[in-house]
Amino acid sequence: TLPSLLLLPPSLLILSSSPQSRRASLKPHSGHRTASPPSSHPPTAAAMKPSSPTPAVGTALHLVKTPNFVKFAAVALLSLSVALLFYHHPSFPSAAFSAFTFASNSSPTAVPANSTSIAANTTSIASNSSSPSSAIPKVKKLPPPPPSVAQRTGIVDENGAMTEDFDVGEFDPSLMEELRDLGGGAEETEKRNEPKIVKYDKFKPCDQSKIDYIPCLDSFERHCPDSTLDCIIPMPNGYQKSIPWPRSRDELWLHNVPDTRLVQDQGSQYSMSVKDDKISFQDGGSDQYLNLVSQMVPEIDFGHQTRITLDIGSGIGSFAASLFKYNVVTLSIGTKDVHKNQIQFALERGLPAMVAGFGARRLPYASQAFDLIRCSGSGIDWTVDNGVLLLEVNRLLRAGRYFVWGGPQVDSNHELSLEDQWKEMGDLAARICWQLVKKEGNVGIWRKPLNNSCYLGREIGAQPPLCSSSEDPDNVWYVNMTACITPLPKDGNGGNVSVWPARLHSPPDRLQSIKMDAMISRKELMKAESRYWNEIIGSYVRAFHWKEQNFRNVLDMRAGFGGFAAALNDLELTSWVMNVVPVNGFNTLPVIYDRGLLGVMHDWCEPFDTYPRSYDLIHAAGLFSDERKRAKCNFSTILLEMDRMLRPGGTVYIRDTLAVIGEIHDVASAMGWVVMVHDTSEGPHASWKFLACEKHKEFIKRPQKGRGHGKNKKGRKEKKAKTGDSQLRV
Repeated sequence: TLPSLLLLPPSLLILSSSPQSRRASLKPHSGHRTASPPSSHPPTAAAMKPSSPTPAVGTALHLVKTPNFVKFAAVALLSLSVALLFYHHPSFPSAAFSAFTFASNSSPTAVPANSTSIAANTTSIASNSSSPSSAIPKVKKLPPPPPSVAQRTGIVDENGAMTEDFDVGEFDPSLMEELRDLGGGAEETEKRNEPKIVKYDKFKPCDQSKIDYIPCLDSFERHCPDSTLDCIIPMPNGYQKSIPWPRSRDELWLHNVPDTRLVQDQGSQYSMSVKDDKISFQDGGSDQYLNLVSQMVPEIDFGHQTRITLDIGSGIGSFAASLFKYNVVTLSIGTKDVHKNQIQFALERGLPAMVAGFGARRLPYASQAFDLIRCSGSGIDWTVDNGVLLLEVNRLLRAGRYFVWGGPQVDSNHELSLEDQWKEMGDLAARICWQLVKKEGNVGIWRKPLNNSCYLGREIGAQPPLCSSSEDPDNVWYVNMTACITPLPKDGNGGNVSVWPARLHSPPDRLQSIKMDAMISRKELMKAESRYWNEIIGSYVRAFHWKEQNFRNVLDMRAGFGGFAAALNDLELTSWVMNVVPVNGFNTLPVIYDRGLLGVMHDWCEPFDTYPRSYDLIHAAGLFSDERKRAKCNFSTILLEMDRMLRPGGTVYIRDTLAVIGEIHDVASAMGWVVMVHDTSEGPHASWKFLACEKHKEFIKRPQKGRGHGKNKKGRKEKKAKTGDSQLRV
């Protein structure tokens, strides 16, 4: 049969390609020899050779004349055999699979396990499948098991529609705590563990003796009291809204400064005079002094190479007032001397100033912060205690920049003569590798080295020594001064800043060296912060008419990289900003100073080193959330300190999470502030809100107007505030 034929070797199925062989294959064959017909040609040797009988091959060649027919017949019969096999044995498809595998196997020795050999197997596949002896009993086909249905744990059914029939699933409290920590929602857990927030009663005014109260500062050092402020600092009698900049540089209200003994005792020294209810300021030679310094060392280049300066013992800020015309920001610092309030005069004039005790502890500013440091007539003895005070100035001074000493009077309170003071000062400056660039009269200018080569080239045992490499020069909060030279970074960071104004938006090299969690994306973070605050401040300017508010003295309580202050500069607002870096955050002070901005480190659970009524605007973004996590002090402690620093009629902007805005609102209302809650630009369902507060300005003395006019004006303002509270988004 043909299925058996398919099992024969291929050589037996090859047909002759000659016509003679095809004709020979058509002759009948028999089981015995037949005589050959006569031929005219002599028989060949091949013809004379007898042929062996092959009946199977003859039959196959008779039926299959061409190879194509063989292939077609084989495929057709094989398909029919497989179909019949599946029809008779539906529960045993492996038999068909084994037969198909055997038929398609190219190896002639690969046979089924129940076969002995191909030659001995003369029974066809069809006959084997139909044999009763080899038939497999039929097995009833069972239906497939139903698919397992997974338990649903959501609120959407299999069709994607919302449903109320669902299972919540197992609850693991530990996983929820980890999720809150990762998502910044730990404050919600803390809130549940805290006692319920109580309603605050209205805070009472402090005693009149605290009218100029600075809680933590005596004459030279910080010493905070055990108890915190729990009352409202009163205003001086006759207090009026501060004169706007730039007129405030030349005059201020007399009653805004309660202690006027400085005017009475040293008015002529500081070129001050009283006329009616104002104090006026004259030049007093500051412009000539500034011109002298510029002529002595032109490389100082005020407004470009020199952007941030420090004036130690500055009096009332005359040097800072003269430098503002060059776009130079000068921080004036001084102690609480017998006249108490020289720094208060500077702040009331709209000049950057802080009360700073120059004693045993480091000043709360970054290393290499100032492009120029100046001291004139302060009475400071720079050479005592192995020159520790001058070494602190060396820490604060930027590499390659200048220290200016002297002036009309060089430390007249010093016990030594003027000549001996210069000699001791020159000797100490040389030992710390400062180069005397120029000296004219009583003014001397020294330059700090650019690198450590001079320090390393000194003799062994030279004094003062270099500070230990483990000492962090930017660790400044309650850290004592040491009589050693702060070495400069080997990579030159801090001394290679750009010129102003390019440095404001150029990520400085020290951005990569400060300690923070981001490693690669620091430049992107700084630029993103600047873009963010530019958009926010732009909305403030449009919504609250900032350019009409005349904010001059501004405090940013959580400054980051200084993006808030940079935005004020970009939008050309006439403000200076004191950028505060909280002690419980990343120390970004070096970056702030490298950008050409002012900054200070502070712990907001303690009072700030400034006089009451110092700032027109106080800004806090994310501060209270951080303080709640730290849990060192109550919100009322921070807000009462903000009220102490804020001028009457001043403004406070707070951006924070919903978890803290409610409590801030209660405390601010108890202090007498006018409070309005606004949505942020993210919309009403955002997790942050914006709180705009205004200090009790109704107590400010104003020019008398008609009663009816004042009432109408107040009514319009209240209506405007109410409208803004519901619609404004900033």
